[in-house]
Amino acid sequence: MSKSIVGIAKTRSQAEGAISDLQNTLIPAPDISVLIPDSGGTLETGTVKATKAPEGATTGAVSGGIAGGVIGLLAGIGALAIPGVGPFIAAGPIMAALGGVALGASAGGVVGALVGLGIPELEAKVYEDRLKAGGYLVAVHVSDHKRQGEIRDILKRNNLEDVSAVTES
Repeated sequence: MSKSIVGIAKTRSQAEGAISDLQNTLIPAPDISVLIPDSGGTLETGTVKATKAPEGATTGAVSGGIAGGVIGLLAGIGALAIPGVGPFIAAGPIMAALGGVALGASAGGVVGALVGLGIPELEAKVYEDRLKAGGYLVAVHVSDHKRQGEIRDILKRNNLEDVSAVTES
């Protein structure tokens, strides 16, 4: 049974450090997801193609700033408007989950998407609150149970908080 290891970074540098360390241990980019509130920050680097989410949820291509650097190299990056929650930037498998779970229903938002990924509802609400406060959610799909501890250690070493393992739905 597959799992995801999930944690919250307070800063972009924490999130990027964790992603770099994960990739240095040969975790493939398509297995890494990031969800970030889009605060409309300054754009500074090139354009990254956005993935179209179902239900017309994609709001356009994501440029620079928040999508630059390590985060900009992840698969399926795009901007989403989540009803009742606001604009987000998502990359990796979480992009499809947000499009299919949270955005298909008018209610549910981030909590619905996270529950759809297998995160218990109480934890999902904590993660949503942390995202609303400006945190970065980093999730790693793990099919090899032997690597779960290693991935958890990488997230903790990079000072991510609320690190937990969840069974994927």
